[in-house]
Amino acid sequence: MKIIDSVEFFGHPLIKATHKTTFEITKEEKISPRGDCIIGVKANKSCKDLDDELKILMTNNIPIKMTIHVGQYSFEVNAIGHPSLLLTDEKDIVVRKSNYVCPRTLAIRSDKAAIDMPREMILMLKNINTRGKMIIAIGS
Repeated sequence: MKIIDSVEFFGHPLIKATHKTTFEITKEEKISPRGDCIIGVKANKSCKDLDDELKILMTNNIPIKMTIHVGQYSFEVNAIGHPSLLLTDEKDIVVRKSNYVCPRTLAIRSDKAAIDMPREMILMLKNINTRGKMIIAIGS
């Protein structure tokens, strides 16, 4: 059985996506130039808003596949869930290469971070009218 949820978001002129260990999607409309892990703003969901069944599965050490779509580009990320995941943050979703867990953490031990995203995607995401979508999938 496959459980899927998706998060839609928009671009922002300050998106840099240069962080080496995380990427973030936020419901916030405004971001600071220091937010170098942010890849999308004005998201329609945060960790708290994700499908309840998906969140239950994510609290296991289970593979999680995320596919980010922007225009004609797609970017695949593999990470894992963890029993310590809270998935309660009301604004943000953060995927981490590390094992660090907080309410904003969606998944850990990711194989990619913001810096790994294709630069063509990031250039598109510097436009406020660009829409992106992240599909989160667990199972086969």
